[in-house]
Amino acid sequence: MRYLTFSTAHDPTPRLGVAAGDRVIDLQTIARAVSAEPPPASLLDLIASGHATWRRVADMVNRAAPSQSGAGVPMRDIRWHAPIPRPTKNIFCVGRNFVAHAAEGARARGVPVKLPTVPLYFTKAPTTVIGPYDEVPWHQSATQQVDWEAELAVIIGVRGCNIRRESALEHVFGYTIANDVTARDLQDLHGQFFKGKSLDGSCPMGPVVVTAEEYGDPHAKDIALRVNGVVKQQGNTRDLIFRIDVLIESLSHGLTLEPGDIIATGTPEGCGFARTPPEFLQVDDIMETEVEGIGAMRNRVVARP
Repeated sequence: MRYLTFSTAHDPTPRLGVAAGDRVIDLQTIARAVSAEPPPASLLDLIASGHATWRRVADMVNRAAPSQSGAGVPMRDIRWHAPIPRPTKNIFCVGRNFVAHAAEGARARGVPVKLPTVPLYFTKAPTTVIGPYDEVPWHQSATQQVDWEAELAVIIGVRGCNIRRESALEHVFGYTIANDVTARDLQDLHGQFFKGKSLDGSCPMGPVVVTAEEYGDPHAKDIALRVNGVVKQQGNTRDLIFRIDVLIESLSHGLTLEPGDIIATGTPEGCGFARTPPEFLQVDDIMETEVEGIGAMRNRVVARP
């Protein structure tokens, strides 16, 4: 399944839908078409409802497919929201989780290259999350160095603490795209990641969540980011230092992961701060963030006080 959160010009209320080719079908509409029990109203509610409901909704969509050909709304006519517009907790993030990115960061800061031996965690506030085609605000009174980071994000589906690596992927509901937009000067000023990572609107996410069973192996997916059509980042999740099962095992050690929790797994090399000379986003720049098997986001940078 490929789930998304959307609204229309006629009804601005966000609702849960499923992607069907180039169209979007409201799950409530599907339920009425096959006289099924109404599905959860939001993706977060669906995730929290557990495996039995996941299977019931997927079966409902599959049963309705023959009668829903051509139904729904064209994707070009909807307003896309982040799949989970307001996460219940901070987004868990992993720093320096690609070898080349860790190395470029060290070179940019003039320190020896030293790969992490354990995952480097930080978080982004829930207020960072915006939709996959929303404008990214440049808060010019707060930062002058806005950077990009394309990432594969994991959506936890099953609650767990002290999860073992061999069963870690069983706790995943699905996968989406995140752009960990970063204020580099704030990151350096404060000597830690949180403030520079958590300015409002600094985490475009989407466009869809692809369920784990449909997505397949998450460790062989291309990741790319373009600014104004120019490729800035290009990598593959096979190069993660800490794979997703390792991250879930490590993060859940003494810390309960809950349905709807989001883990951004790290970014490939090519960030602006590590370029020669450094490059940062400007007003009206367009970022396109793409992950194989999920799709692409497109976000324009706009000035904010």
